[in-house]
Amino acid sequence: MDRKYKVGIIGATGMVGQRFITLLHNHPWFEISVLAASANSAGKTYEEAVKGRWVFPDPIPDCVRSMQVLDAADILPITDACDFVFCAVNMPKNEIRELEEAIARTETPVISNNSANRGIPDVPMIIPEINPQHAEIIPVQRRRLNTRSGFIAVKPNCSIQSYVPAISALMDLNPTRIVVSTYQAISGAGKTFERWPEMIDNVIPYIGGEEEKSEQEPLKIWGHIENDQIVPAAAPVISAHCIRVAASDGHLATCWMSLGKQASKEEILARWQTYEGLPQKEHLPSAPTPFMQYFDEPSRPQTRLDRDFERGMGISLGRLRGDSLFDWRFVGLSHNTLRGAAGGGVLSAEFLCHAGYIPFK
Repeated sequence: MDRKYKVGIIGATGMVGQRFITLLHNHPWFEISVLAASANSAGKTYEEAVKGRWVFPDPIPDCVRSMQVLDAADILPITDACDFVFCAVNMPKNEIRELEEAIARTETPVISNNSANRGIPDVPMIIPEINPQHAEIIPVQRRRLNTRSGFIAVKPNCSIQSYVPAISALMDLNPTRIVVSTYQAISGAGKTFERWPEMIDNVIPYIGGEEEKSEQEPLKIWGHIENDQIVPAAAPVISAHCIRVAASDGHLATCWMSLGKQASKEEILARWQTYEGLPQKEHLPSAPTPFMQYFDEPSRPQTRLDRDFERGMGISLGRLRGDSLFDWRFVGLSHNTLRGAAGGGVLSAEFLCHAGYIPFK
């Protein structure tokens, strides 16, 4: 690509915003042109705004260290400086929805890490390896927003990445019932152990809103476009527990599934090991190759050992075996701030640029 897209990060001082910066500062297609955050950070250099709050071991990249942080509420200076934005803000959902739609109406596409627009029928919620075809709803959304180029695309909840890819590779076997428990790292709450000492040596059996998202969002991903909206799939039925555990990064899932068509263990493993999507076929910069890996060892995948597979963008699976109540059970693992958050957003942006949905201004 001869010319790089100019990119804005809204919510740049939070953990996901920081992760976007670590992924984008040397990106072959994108360059950071503007950073925005709350009014408390506006007017400061980025280094000043995150003083004492930078969470990653590598230093703040030089390209953003002295960049002035803009006020996220003042959108025109932001959108004038970039071709599209990543949005990862901490605000009430109605305010996020208003903010993202206002940005899109400036003819600036929004790649959102937030949940506020995930339930909107004409907003695609994309995992590029699984449902890139949902981008075809974007012209419908543009008509609603009265835009030529602006639109909103969202990435799904970080917790579902550890099992939805594995199930997606088996959709031809007609999965009918899924029970899943996710064991979610504290970075999913934007925290570190230094900032959340109560989590040390602890498990919290409730994460607000996560179980509903885990049960509903996969159905939208597996759905289809009909009558100018994305219609969620009717099956499989999903029941979820979501639990916060004392891990820094990585969401692990234990999953049980019933299939409408019989398959052997070897047939399921072959689907997982050979599954690839558009990002792999088109060699997008952030695409993991392979997308999924399977461990024969019964003690893997492990959160600390395996969350960084394929730069944190791959999915690790293990312990596939028969079950007395369901047909099969297995364990899945994904990196929540990479594949599940900023990395998934970057990969979605790569796909949308590659497919022509995001133009240069």
